[in-house]
Amino acid sequence: MTSAASQQASEAPAPRHDLVIISASASQTSRSEMVGDYLERLLTNDYGSIAHIRVRELPPAALARADVDDGAIADALSKLAQANAVVVITPTYKGSYSGLLKIFIDLLPQYALRGKVVLPLATGGTIAHMQMMDHALRPVLQTMWPRHIAQGCFLLDQHIERDESGGISLAENNVPLLFEVITAFEQMVAL
Repeated sequence: MTSAASQQASEAPAPRHDLVIISASASQTSRSEMVGDYLERLLTNDYGSIAHIRVRELPPAALARADVDDGAIADALSKLAQANAVVVITPTYKGSYSGLLKIFIDLLPQYALRGKVVLPLATGGTIAHMQMMDHALRPVLQTMWPRHIAQGCFLLDQHIERDESGGISLAENNVPLLFEVITAFEQMVAL
């Protein structure tokens, strides 16, 4: 490479990545939804685009039928296909991820995560549910051939509160852990 070409290459901006956040809570006010909204605001300047797919807002009948031709479903699938970074956030119910996430995953193509870096996050009422990350969520995500599944993070509901500005407040012991997994995730995306 000539020195002029080398200089131009070094001055070229880093490629911008597209991020999709998939929130799989049935409730607009759930802790996992709060975390999804928080990440959307936190990461807004780090990505070329961010799409927040709230599964509960997709048409229920189309979800139940796995109708990938439905406009809203097709749009969600298109955003996921274009992204190279994916955050999956789910509440923990009965020791597993939410039924909404299961329905959404069931309509995805088999290799829907191929080439993508995925960050699994979960919320739950008790630390006893933390194993859900490794025993339920990570294995199902792995079947869709992601490039990498980053170390996830399980957040206790009692450590997540909405603050006066509409953002969230995390218990001090959760903040460093969440930032650590986000930082590792973003480093993997950049590779």
